[in-house]
Amino acid sequence: MFNTTVKNLLNEALGERDDLFLIDLTIGGNNAISIIIDGDKGVTVEDCMFISRAIEHNLDREEEDFSLEVASAGAAALLKLPRQFKKNVGRTLEVKTENETIEANLVQANEESINLEWKAREPKPIGKGKVTVQKQATIAYDNIVEAKVMIKF
Repeated sequence: MFNTTVKNLLNEALGERDDLFLIDLTIGGNNAISIIIDGDKGVTVEDCMFISRAIEHNLDREEEDFSLEVASAGAAALLKLPRQFKKNVGRTLEVKTENETIEANLVQANEESINLEWKAREPKPIGKGKVTVQKQATIAYDNIVEAKVMIKF
């Protein structure tokens, strides 16, 4: 009952804010509620407070004791949802598949896959030495083991 109420309140709050979306919801022992959100334009402290208040103000502590934590996915968080990939088009990602790890520019993301572009040094077809070639790949989300944004300073 408690879990369903929390999920309904969270869905209501997210329904009011089209720019925010859920990454993870866990309700652990002792009713410890942990919510991770992301946003199309990032997440502010006010966004976290909005979600927190929407849940906390609609639960009765006399009925159920609980703790509540609402946080943003963070810059170093792994990308999981197509919506996260879409908001990071134009950024450099590190994408791991079963066979390889690619550090590349995310040029496109849709509901099924991502498109990456990068430059690589490869041996010349004829003669000695290497040449820089432009590479690209389309990777289905099902084939991505892990993906994260590479933070550059």
